[in-house]
Amino acid sequence: MTTPHTPPQFRSAGSGRYVVPGWMNLVPGQPDAIEVQLDLNAADQGREQACLLVDYWPDQANLTLQSILPVRAFGNVPEGWCLFVPAQGRVLIRAIDPEPNPPVLASHWLELQPGTPQGTVVNVSVSFPTGAPNN
Repeated sequence: MTTPHTPPQFRSAGSGRYVVPGWMNLVPGQPDAIEVQLDLNAADQGREQACLLVDYWPDQANLTLQSILPVRAFGNVPEGWCLFVPAQGRVLIRAIDPEPNPPVLASHWLELQPGTPQGTVVNVSVSFPTGAPNN
């Protein structure tokens, strides 16, 4: 039986946050210019089924990367999570919790402007509605 390869877990040199796996060097020839920091409301860390679905679109026609980050990952990493993207395209962040009835789905687009200075930090705060039950 073989042991699966576990890729190294990268951290941001600037913030100390863990980088969501795969979220660096997304576009060949385009440097990572923007650190997108994902800030989850502490009251939501106990949700069982919730997750963040994150997409990167370098242009309007192509989806380059899509990742699911379970909310429970935030409880194990007090430093927090981030992603790195070039200064072009869009990032779509969706907060999903299928457990309440009706389910929670909220989304937010980030427009990334060419010429954004390298090292720019964007904070995305995620807070689920208080009317939905926490489990």
